[in-house]
Amino acid sequence: MDSIKIENERAILIYFTSPDCTICKTLKPKIGEMLASKFPSLKLHFVDIASNKEMAGKFQIFTVPVVLLYFEGKEYLRKVRNFSIYELETEIDRLYRLFFE
Repeated sequence: MDSIKIENERAILIYFTSPDCTICKTLKPKIGEMLASKFPSLKLHFVDIASNKEMAGKFQIFTVPVVLLYFEGKEYLRKVRNFSIYELETEIDRLYRLFFE
């Protein structure tokens, strides 16, 4: 993946990870399942910062895991390192309802 066109998507979540991050490996499938079942209009991208340093720099990612949530090209949520799936779901739900209901 060489670039993500945020401005072309109504809603997008970008999950930044690295191969040596055990927390990232645990969260990745949970985030994918949550978005598929509860937020189907939200597009999901996974970015490995080890193999995509340019993208990590562009989004100012210095540690992992990081979740960025954009609606209509604007960043609405940034979760870094210590967050729970429940916390993430609650915050996404509030914003998702504003944009899609």
